[in-house]
Amino acid sequence: MKRLIALAAILGTLIFMFACSQQTAEEKAAAPVKEDINVRLELQKASTLEKVVQSGVLRVGLESGYMPFEMTDKKGAVVGFDVDMVTEMAKAMGVKLEIVNTAWDGIIPGLLSNKYDLIASGMTVNQERNLKVNFANPYIIVGQTALISKQFADEITDWKQLNDPKYTITSKLGTTGEQAAKRLFPKATYKSFEMEDQAMLEALNGKAAATVYDLPMTSIFYAQRGKDAGMKFLDKPFTYEPLGWAINKGDPDFLNWLNNFLVQIKNDGRYDRIYNKWFGSDEWYQDIQ
Repeated sequence: MKRLIALAAILGTLIFMFACSQQTAEEKAAAPVKEDINVRLELQKASTLEKVVQSGVLRVGLESGYMPFEMTDKKGAVVGFDVDMVTEMAKAMGVKLEIVNTAWDGIIPGLLSNKYDLIASGMTVNQERNLKVNFANPYIIVGQTALISKQFADEITDWKQLNDPKYTITSKLGTTGEQAAKRLFPKATYKSFEMEDQAMLEALNGKAAATVYDLPMTSIFYAQRGKDAGMKFLDKPFTYEPLGWAINKGDPDFLNWLNNFLVQIKNDGRYDRIYNKWFGSDEWYQDIQ
């Protein structure tokens, strides 16, 4: 009986040792797999800045049509203040620039799905957008202004008067102009348009009392078409709207680089040169489609 117990104990010890050796072997075999997974995870966490430098291309998402930030010229090229800014950005990175022209309502989803590396499209920094993306420090400050139709030019002298049921107000779909019109003028009738020039033409043609949109876009439209048509321009902005470059969340390295780039360009003369080119003159307008 004692021999059987001893034999059973020896057998149990051997089985335990065999199981331990098998477990160790399996862990060793699995180790390279775990290491590969960790490497892939680290690569996924790599900063967009690293990816841009490695690929040699900076992809920028924008919607052409917002003067003078991004527009299409008569040759079919996208030009403007934002384009010149990101051109300098690409030069500073030592990479090529690729412009990805996309519809405004899909511009943030495009960034989130990695169709481009950042958005530079006159985008206002606000809390709603900031829930989805991160913004670099503002590169310019604008605000909402109002163009008043000729029919109401004498009647409307202050933007606060627009909050009246007898007025129809227009702006562009999905913009802060639309948000401001709905928030500040809830009593008025609001009409939305796909493009800002369509919204402005509605007021120009007397089909709306006013159009609400960003300065300087309203300033350009007024100078080119509205002034001669008898429109009134309420040119003092009634909202505070900083514009910023948008990037994906969780990328402090890229955010740091963009903020430092902005400080540099604003202090070495490049920013002023680009600003004066697009906001200090309208000579570029003759080359726009």
